[in-house]
Amino acid sequence: MMRFAVLTGTLALAAAPAFARVPLRLHDVPQEMLSTGFVDRQGRRLALADFRGRVLLLNIWATWCPPCIDEMPALDRLQARLGGSDFHVLALSIDESMEDVRRFYDNLGIRHLEPYLAQRSRVMADIAAVGLPTTILIDRGGRERGRLVGPAEWDGRAAIRLIQSLNEERNLSQ
Repeated sequence: MMRFAVLTGTLALAAAPAFARVPLRLHDVPQEMLSTGFVDRQGRRLALADFRGRVLLLNIWATWCPPCIDEMPALDRLQARLGGSDFHVLALSIDESMEDVRRFYDNLGIRHLEPYLAQRSRVMADIAAVGLPTTILIDRGGRERGRLVGPAEWDGRAAIRLIQSLNEERNLSQ
């Protein structure tokens, strides 16, 4: 009977909508990351290292992923609210083409997120992603501070407080 209760509780948590999920928790110790490569809307090659000095919320997603679709408006609102020289939402699509991403942004009304595109197998291996969406909070020094697999309310109070607290850590060693 106890196993059934535990299983039921676990399934209920997994099925909880994004707005009910707690944002990621910070790691006790920041973790080094590979600087995976990707392209921006102009086709320029970039890497995570190009964003050092800013706090990043790296979101790996795809246009065909229902939980990814659900959380994109919240990520767009987060970028509108906090985005700037200190913080950036890096929404990294693993779709086939930038045109797919642009069309998706237009259809969903995404106005504040820049489109980025990566090769699926490379980025999933480089960051050890096991599902979509995978969201990683990265500090100014390029280290992983927290990770969440699954959707979340990224423009909710708890997520904003978490990001702002990391954004206030101005003196991290590079």
